Amino acid sequence: MALDRQLLQSLIDEFTVNAEQLREVAANFRQDLKLGLNDPNDSSLRMLKSYVGLPTGKETGEFLALDFGGTNVRVQRIKLEGAGRFEVIKKVGKPLVVPGEYNYIAADSTAEQMFDFLAGLIDEAIDKDHETKFYLGHTFSFPSDQTNLYNAELIIWTKEFKTPGVEGKIVNDLLKEALERVGATNVEPIAVINDTVAVLLSAAYQQPDTYIGSIYATGQNNCYVEASINDPENAGVGGMILNLESGNFMKLTPNRLDLEFDEQSEKPGEQRLEKMVSGRYMGELFGMALSELFDEKGKDYGFTAIDLSSMLMDDTIDGNRIAAIVKDKTGKDIDSEECAKIKQLATAMVIRSARLVTAAYVGIIWHRTGTGKINRQHIAVDGSVYEKMPLVKENIAKALNELLGEEASKVDTILDNGGSGLGAAIAAAMAVNHHA
Repeated sequence: MALDRQLLQSLIDEFTVNAEQLREVAANFRQDLKLGLNDPNDSSLRMLKSYVGLPTGKETGEFLALDFGGTNVRVQRIKLEGAGRFEVIKKVGKPLVVPGEYNYIAADSTAEQMFDFLAGLIDEAIDKDHETKFYLGHTFSFPSDQTNLYNAELIIWTKEFKTPGVEGKIVNDLLKEALERVGATNVEPIAVINDTVAVLLSAAYQQPDTYIGSIYATGQNNCYVEASINDPENAGVGGMILNLESGNFMKLTPNRLDLEFDEQSEKPGEQRLEKMVSGRYMGELFGMALSELFDEKGKDYGFTAIDLSSMLMDDTIDGNRIAAIVKDKTGKDIDSEECAKIKQLATAMVIRSARLVTAAYVGIIWHRTGTGKINRQHIAVDGSVYEKMPLVKENIAKALNELLGEEASKVDTILDNGGSGLGAAIAAAMAVNHHA
C-alpha cells in the first residue's frame, strides 16, 4: 500500500525537537524548580521531601531492604561494607498476584492480607530469626506524603492497585503491625523512600559526585539533591533529596498527537512529560501516527515500546523485521521503502523522548550550578528504556553536548539497576547512624 509521503514527513517533523526548543524546555524546567522551592503550588513539579541526603559511602552493617514498587515484591538482606561495597546475603521475592490463587492488589482484598504477605516475605528473608535486631529500609514507589524518613502516608494507589484500607495510612505502621502478627518484632522498619530516591542513594554510595537520580522506564521521574535544604531531621549529607514526580512537568509544547492522546487518557491534563517520553506511552503514540498513515485514524493497533525497540534494531536492507511487526499489528503489507520511512518515524519518537528527558536533567544541573562552573558529575538512571532502547544513550549524550557545550564532558549518565534494594538498605543505615 502506498503511504502518504507528505503526511509521513509531517509526522516525523512533529516529533522533532530542535536545539532551540530543547534549550527552552531545559530553561522552563529550571524555572519550575525555582518556583517549586518557593511554593510547590506554583510549580508542576511536586518537590516532595525525602528527609534523606547523600550517603557518605562509609555506611556499614547488615540491613533489610523491602522493594515494593509493583506487583513483584522483593526482600533482601544486604551487608554494607563501606567504600561503595556491599553483599546481598539473601534474596526472596514473590508476586502479589497469582491468577487463580490469590490477588492482594484487588478491590476485594484487605490491607491486612497485603501486609501479612509482606511480613511473611521479610520473615523468610531473616530465616525466621526472631532474636537478632534488624533495621529495615523500604522502597515504596507510590505517591506518598512524608513528614520524616519513617512516616510515609499513601496518598493514592497507582499502577492498577486497588487494595482498600491503605490510602491515607502510614505504610510503615501497617508493616509493623503485620510483623508483630508473624512474631518478627525484632524487625524495625526505619526508613521509607521512593524508587527514584533509591536509585540516587545506591549510585552515590558506589560513585561519589552523583546528585541526580532518574527512572526512565515504563514511567519517568527524577530526583536531585537540593543543597539549600538543611533539615536537622535529615539523615545524610549535602542537603536533602527532593523527589520531583517530574513526569508531571507541564511546561512543554505537545504536538497534535500528544494532545489527542492526552484527551483520551485516564488523567487528561496531567503527567505531560511522562506521556511524551515514557515506555508506557511510546508505542501508543506510534500506533496513533500509523493509524493516520493507514487511513484508519483512531484504530488501536496495540504497539508497545518493545515493538519500537525491535524496529530500530532491524538493520536489514529490506526491513523484514519492521514489515513483519507492522503486518502482525495492523494487518497491512508495506514495502522496503515504506519500512525505511516507518523506521524514521520510530527513530524520531525515541530521539524526542531522550532529548526531552535530557532537557530535564540539564534544568536540574543549571539550577544546582547557579552562576558557577559545572562540576564533574554523574546522573544515575535506572529503567528499561534507558538500558535497552536503541538510540537513547547516544541521544542523551548528544543533547547534553547541545545544551552544555564543552562543559558536557563533565557530565555523564550511569546505569544503576539494583538501586531499589540497595538504596533502601542505605537509607536504613543512614537513619540508624542519624539516630545513634
